[in-house]
Amino acid sequence: MEKKSYSPDKLCAFFSPLKILLEAGATARTGIEARRLGAKKALIVTDPGIVAAGLVEPVRASLLGEKIEVSVFDGVEPEPSARVMDRAGQAARAGGVDVIIGLGGGSSLDTAKGASILGTNEGGVLDYAGHDMVPTRGLPKVLLPTSASGSEVTRVFAPTDEKDGTKKVIYTPFNLAEVVIVDPLLGMSMPPEMTAETGIDGMVAAIESYVCVNESPFSDLLALEAIRLASRSLPVAFAKADHLGARLDLCLSAVLANLAWQSGGLGAVHGLTYVLETECGLKHARASSVMLPHVMEYNLVGALGRYASVAEAMGENVSGLSPFDAAERAVFAVWRLLRAVGISDRLSDYGVTKEHLPRLVAGAMKQARLFVPNPRNLTEEDVEKIYLNALG
Repeated sequence: MEKKSYSPDKLCAFFSPLKILLEAGATARTGIEARRLGAKKALIVTDPGIVAAGLVEPVRASLLGEKIEVSVFDGVEPEPSARVMDRAGQAARAGGVDVIIGLGGGSSLDTAKGASILGTNEGGVLDYAGHDMVPTRGLPKVLLPTSASGSEVTRVFAPTDEKDGTKKVIYTPFNLAEVVIVDPLLGMSMPPEMTAETGIDGMVAAIESYVCVNESPFSDLLALEAIRLASRSLPVAFAKADHLGARLDLCLSAVLANLAWQSGGLGAVHGLTYVLETECGLKHARASSVMLPHVMEYNLVGALGRYASVAEAMGENVSGLSPFDAAERAVFAVWRLLRAVGISDRLSDYGVTKEHLPRLVAGAMKQARLFVPNPRNLTEEDVEKIYLNALG
C-alpha cells in the first residue's frame, strides 16, 4: 500500500447520515426509527419493481405497527427526471406527511431526497441545482437501499433536466438522511445483472475517490476497504444471490465507497458516464462499469502508486513489480472482475457507435468540473480517444 503523509494545511471534511443501521432483518426497525423522528404520516417513495417484488409490505407493516399512517408514491423511473422528483414532492405536500421513507435502488433514494426537500421548500428540484442552494432542511428521511448503490449515504442527487437532456446536481447537507437502514436481505431478489452493475458502480466511487487529487485520510481508509470488500464478494453474490455474507459485504462496500468520495472526490469516469445515460440510454451503474477500466488505463501515469494500492486491495500480488507494472495490475484486476460478472467493457455491445462520438464528447466536456480532481488532465481530444478505446 502506498504510504501517504497528509498536509496539516489541507482542510479535510467528512459527511455522513446521522445514523446507519447494518443488519440482516433491520427493515423491521423502520417504524421504530420513524417514530423516533416524530413521524405520524409517512410517504414511501419507491418504484413499481420494488412494489411487485413485495418489498414494500414489510416496511408498511413496520410503520403501521408504530401507529404511523402510510401512503406510497411508486412512480419512480430509472435515472429519474426532475419531473418525477417534483411529482414525489407534490405527493408529500398533498399528503401532509412528516417523514419520507426511501425504498429501492439509487433512483428511488434520490427521488426520496428530492421529495424531502420539496416537502418544506417551494418550487421544483431544479430550482435548487448547485451547491448549498436549498434554504430549509427537508422532511426527515429514512432510506433503505435494495441495491448496493450507496446513494443512501450521500449529500447529493442528480435529476435529469428533460429540457436539455443533462443531469443537474443538487448538493446540500440537507440531503443526508436522518436514518439509513442497510438490510442485506432486501437485495436477495436482485437479479445477477443488477448485482454486478451496482457492485462495480460502488467500486468506481471507491477507486475514483482513492486516486483523485482531493483524497483525504477519511476517503483513503474507506475507499480501500470498499474496494477490498467488493472485489472479494461481488463474484460470490453474482453467482449465489442468497449468499448472505457476500451480500452484506457488498452493502457495506457501497456505504464505505460513497462515504469515501464525499470526503474526497470523483473523477473522469463520472464525467464521461453522464452523457452515456442521457444520449444513449445506459443506466448509470452500467455506464460507469463500462468506462472504469478505460479511464483507469488513461489515468495510470498520474497516480502509479495509488493504482498499485488499488491492485493490492483487489488481491493482486505487486511485490517486486515496477511502479508501472504494479499500477497496470489494477486495470487487469478490474477487467477480470468485469468478465467474471458478465459485464462487457465495450460500448459497441450496448448500441453505441462512432456516430455518437461528437455528442458524447460534447456532453462529457459539459461535465469538465469532474476532470479537475482527476489524477490526469483531459483535453477534448483525450476524451474522444477514451471513448474510441471503449467502443472496442
